[in-house]
Amino acid sequence: MGIAESPTATLTEAAGQPETFYPPAPPRERIASVDALRGFDMIWIVGASEVVHALQQIGRGRGVLGFLERELTHSQWQGCTFYDLIFPLFVFLVGLSIVLSLPRVVEREGRRAARLRVLRRFVLLFVLGIIVNGGLSARWPEVRLMGVLQRIALCYLFTSLLFLQLRPCGLFGAFAVLMIGYWALLTFVPAPGQLAASFAPGKNLANWVDWRFLPGLRYYAAWDPEGILSTAPAVASCLLGVFAGMVLTNVGATRRVAQGEPPARPYPAQRVRVLIIGGAAMVAAGYLWGLQFPVVKEIWTSSFVLVAGGYSSALLGLLYYVVDVKGHRSWAQPFVWVGANAITIYLIAEVVPFGGIAQRFVGGSVEQVLGRYGEMMIAAVSLGLVIALAWFMYRRRVFLRL
Repeated sequence: MGIAESPTATLTEAAGQPETFYPPAPPRERIASVDALRGFDMIWIVGASEVVHALQQIGRGRGVLGFLERELTHSQWQGCTFYDLIFPLFVFLVGLSIVLSLPRVVEREGRRAARLRVLRRFVLLFVLGIIVNGGLSARWPEVRLMGVLQRIALCYLFTSLLFLQLRPCGLFGAFAVLMIGYWALLTFVPAPGQLAASFAPGKNLANWVDWRFLPGLRYYAAWDPEGILSTAPAVASCLLGVFAGMVLTNVGATRRVAQGEPPARPYPAQRVRVLIIGGAAMVAAGYLWGLQFPVVKEIWTSSFVLVAGGYSSALLGLLYYVVDVKGHRSWAQPFVWVGANAITIYLIAEVVPFGGIAQRFVGGSVEQVLGRYGEMMIAAVSLGLVIALAWFMYRRRVFLRL
């Protein structure tokens, strides 16, 4: 994605940069699993969860369907469900796509042009987020400045600028500063009016900063889940995607080429092991850290960054193995269609009432005939319309760059 949608993602070979670090310049080998994972994530956002909710009504919350229903509901506060992982997975993929796209821009146009492109895309995506939040139809201060697209835009901006400026060791240092700094603030600095630091809703420092400094409408009246302070660890989530991109693009080749050595390329199985084992280690570390710094998506705690990033890395490794290493791609094609235009599909789904269109096909008398399966059929047809639109755009090679 790189915030700009791309029909293909590419692996990279070796090249060096005299002033700063970039992964090697890409040939034309596709990483289909990246588009597939992006599409898998977006499909849950635009309709798959509604299908499962409808199925749960049929199954009355029993067995597997009951488990899926619980996993497709956000945690009340502390803890982590599958639904809590969908947004951070997309942020993770933004970081991954930065590695796959920005070095090519630098090679063609230079670093200054790359920074300007990053800034333009940030502004466009942030403004689109305000519009999606109803910014054109509401009067100030009833306009929500922060939101899903705005957080993606901010993560893209800061992560891209760090990537363009720092070598890998600097990026790891920035990640550590963000994670430890956020932990220290919320652990040792009480919110004004509180006797001690707290992680509870409405009593922690992140919520207080939103209440005190975030203008406009907030999602929860006094604070916002995509608020000011919690943007810092969200950038750390994006950096985890950058590190995953470095695994896929063989960053060690740059130094070897600079020293006149051949760019020894790691076997795909090595990439898979790093992504899956590293992901499992992050999940374990996140839950261990969560014993002191709870895993909370609403304030994007550092422990949540590790848990969500770990699952994202492991899922990427699994898909990379199945789709790119083993070549089993046909089953993932619908995900690739959506993933190639993920942000565009999201924006269209926010504007076009696919549920209402589905009602015209299987609503009314048809829904009555279907009985308890009627709601599920409407949700399934709505999702099918979204996938059909993605397929049409993909077949026509319409890839809108945001």
